[in-house]
This record gives sequence, C-alpha cells and structure tokens, in this order.
Amino acid sequence: MAIKTRFTELFGVEHPIAQGGMQWVGRAELVAAVANAGALGFITALTQPTPDALVAEIARCRSLTDKPFGVNLTILPAINPPPYAEYRQAIIESGIKIVETAGYKPQEHVDHFKQHGIKVIHKCTAVRHALSAERMGVDAISIDGFECAGHPGEDDIPGLILIPAAADKVKIPMIASGGFGDARGLVAALALGADGINMGTRFMCTKESPIHENVKQQMVQNDERATDLIFRTMHNTSRVAKNAISQQVVALEREGAKFEDVRELVAGTRGRVVYETGDPDHGIWSAGMIQGLIHDIPSCEELVHRIVAGAQQIIRGRLEGMLA
Repeated sequence: MAIKTRFTELFGVEHPIAQGGMQWVGRAELVAAVANAGALGFITALTQPTPDALVAEIARCRSLTDKPFGVNLTILPAINPPPYAEYRQAIIESGIKIVETAGYKPQEHVDHFKQHGIKVIHKCTAVRHALSAERMGVDAISIDGFECAGHPGEDDIPGLILIPAAADKVKIPMIASGGFGDARGLVAALALGADGINMGTRFMCTKESPIHENVKQQMVQNDERATDLIFRTMHNTSRVAKNAISQQVVALEREGAKFEDVRELVAGTRGRVVYETGDPDHGIWSAGMIQGLIHDIPSCEELVHRIVAGAQQIIRGRLEGMLA
C-alpha cells in the first residue's frame, strides 16, 4: 500500500518523497533513479554550464525514465548572474511540467512557468516567505528547517517548530525539508502537518548519486555534529560538511573576515573537485545534520522502499498500538 497525500496527488508520483536541487549532484542518473523508485527527482539547472547543456541533460534523463521528474532553478543575487531567463526558456521548451524554485524574488519566473502550465514548488526557510510564495501563485511549498544542508536562512528555526508553524498558515500542499532521511522522519513530517518530505543529503549517499565513493563513505562515517555554518557573519549562512576548509573559514570569520578574504577557499569549483576526485578536504561541500542517521549506501529504489515500508510499519504498528 502507498501513502497518499496532497503532494502525491498534485505531482502524480507514487510516494510522498522528493529529491530537491543540489549543485553538482542533481544530474540525470540520480534524478531518473529517484523517479523510477516512485519519488520526485529534480535536475539542478545551474549544474549545467549552459541552457543548451540543460536541454541535453533533460533529454538524457528522459531516456532513463518515463516517470515524472522536474528541474530546480535557484535564483541567487550575484554580481554576474547566470542567464536565468535562458535557463527558464530551456526548461519550458523541454516540456518539463514541474519546477522547484528557490532563492531570491522568483515572481517573474513563477509567472512565466505558470503561463506554460508548469507546476511550481517554491523552497523557503521561513513561514513569511512561504506565505509570500503562496500569494505569488506557486502550487506547493518546500519548507526548509535549520537542520538542512545549504542555506537554512537566518532565523535558525528547526523543523520541529517550522513545519507545524507553516502548516498552520499555508493552505497549499507543503513538503518538509532539512533533516529527513528515514521512515521516522517521514512519519514525523506527516504528523507535523506536511504532505511529504524532501531529501538532499540522504540521496547524495546512494549508489546512483554521481559523486565520488570516498565522499559517500565520509558521510556514512560522519555523525550529526559533522557540519559547519559558514557565512554567518555575512548574513548568508550556509551549512556545509565540516572539513579542514570549513574550519578555516569559520576561524577567519571569527577574526572579522569579509567575503573577499575567503573567496578562494569557498569557490564552487573547489567543491566540485571534492565530488569528482573524492578528496573531502579539497573544498567546501554541502551536507546536513542528517549525516548522523546515514549508515549505508543503498540504491534509490531500496532507500525509497525502505522509508515508505518503514513509515507504514510505524503508523500501523507502533502508533496504532499505543491507542488504548
């Protein structure tokens, strides 16, 4: 039996589990494996160097699955921003029907996607941002708690509070992000008012994830304390795997460093090399606190099945058994 929620109904997937956008990781082989497992995967648009490369990656994913999948477009303020409108056009022209947006002022993107009948999930880290996205006309929200990898926002509200706080106010379907990786997390998210879960770090640690085996093994070895918050002093907090570089950045920030002082250390290209060559200390790479609950490297099929079957067991067995 499947677990049916507003999320599974809206997006036409079997299980209430999504794999959100992840820079350098959200590629066709992972996304297709997630889709084939009955969950919802997202290709990360900006991992592809050009909009044409994104079109090719979408086609590659279609050759690996006939199930629904989407594309993530993260909009970040930048001195030289990527050609967002061209990436958006590539997504539309490729016939993609589901998009995950994240980041800064997505209104023009949301409007354009909606004109083409595309369903939009917007990822945010605060209830007020979720309500603003709902007013913008998005179809669903992904609410991202403090435990997450990547950008947790500046409010530091963990999922246990953020998810029900958002569920009290948001009317459209909502999935919970940040700190999810097993059956217990899925049941907890549903109990807190979400319609499903989004997992990033947990999907990085699967057989089909296109990153070096050493990095996956490092995540299995890491515990829940093995992350650092960098860019805190710059009000652009990012949760990353704790390593020699992240520790250096934290120390420099303590001494009052500005972004220019750490720019070389945190360059995205260095993080990409970590995933390609398997040296976990070469650069900054994203991972969440959920590392403490990751103990193996399953296939996506195995992982999704385990989570859904385990969740049913908890609901039917443990929880129902507690009712006097």
